Amino acid sequence: MPKMKTHSGTAKRFRVTGSGKIMHAKAFKSHIMTKKSQKRKRNFRHETELAHADQKMIGRNLGIR
Repeated sequence: MPKMKTHSGTAKRFRVTGSGKIMHAKAFKSHIMTKKSQKRKRNFRHETELAHADQKMIGRNLGIR
């Protein structure tokens, strides 16, 4: 049986931590930043853990799970 291929688009958008969590960047950060508060913009910098409902699908695309 051939090797599983990692979905390259998924690999660019998600990363897996050492403990196995799937992390992703936050949305709504790309433009129209003037009306967003400084606190809100600062919080966009941090990654978030992927929702449990999406982990199976994304994990399969990354070649884990």
